[in-house]
Amino acid sequence: MNIKKIKKFNGKTDIANSIIVGDCFVEMKKIKDEIFDMVFADPPYNMQLQNELYRPNKTKVDAVDDAWDQFDSFDAYDKFTKKWLMEVKRLMKKNATIWVIGSYHNIFRVGNIMQDLGFWILNDVHWIKSNPMPNFKGVRFTNATETLIWAVKDKKVKNYTFNYEEMKKYNRNKQMRNDWYFGICNGSERLRDNNGQKIHSTQKPLPLLERVILASTKESDLVFDPFAGTCTTAVAAYRHQRKFTMIEKEEFYIDWALKRFNKNFQTPLFKN
Repeated sequence: MNIKKIKKFNGKTDIANSIIVGDCFVEMKKIKDEIFDMVFADPPYNMQLQNELYRPNKTKVDAVDDAWDQFDSFDAYDKFTKKWLMEVKRLMKKNATIWVIGSYHNIFRVGNIMQDLGFWILNDVHWIKSNPMPNFKGVRFTNATETLIWAVKDKKVKNYTFNYEEMKKYNRNKQMRNDWYFGICNGSERLRDNNGQKIHSTQKPLPLLERVILASTKESDLVFDPFAGTCTTAVAAYRHQRKFTMIEKEEFYIDWALKRFNKNFQTPLFKN
């Protein structure tokens, strides 16, 4: 099966198993209504870093200081969030679900906007990191969690996919709870260049995305990620016989996603 990298999306190309190169606001408008079975979104967190951060040994921490994570104000971030959520909602099937991940910097604002737009929150899931970055200055608690909001389009939706029994298999045959323990993306899974530098500053661990996929989709469902990065969502979907559509503005990340797919699945999969 070929996985397509689409540079000039015209709205007519089949988008199953595709990565679309472009700004999500531009590209989403070309996609027809109510097409996706599930959405996973890892938007900018607007982390508002004010100073460089150093470890006790004086080495600099590779913090999230990318331009795509910087906004002029909370108001600007809220407008950005409302804009992408409104478009995503249009693209979701009536019984689709959406997952949005964030940290304390942004997730409360995102949740508030989601509720204002009519989304109905099913759960908040807490990703508890087994190996979090310490608070090097010792002025706060170590931030060891991120939050995922799981929601449907509105409170009338009852027939959404939740693979309850499947989740029990991953929890010693007990009901799965909303506290999920995974390490941060590290080791051989972490994409790095020849100098050892991270390819993407916020790459999520594949097991986290696999659980999201297995919990809330069926085989052959079409999964959407508007902020694809290095396409962890796509890898998780493909591993479990789901289809996917990714949008990513930075072609640099996409090129690394191609390498990632070809490494993980042995044979060349991508075509331009």
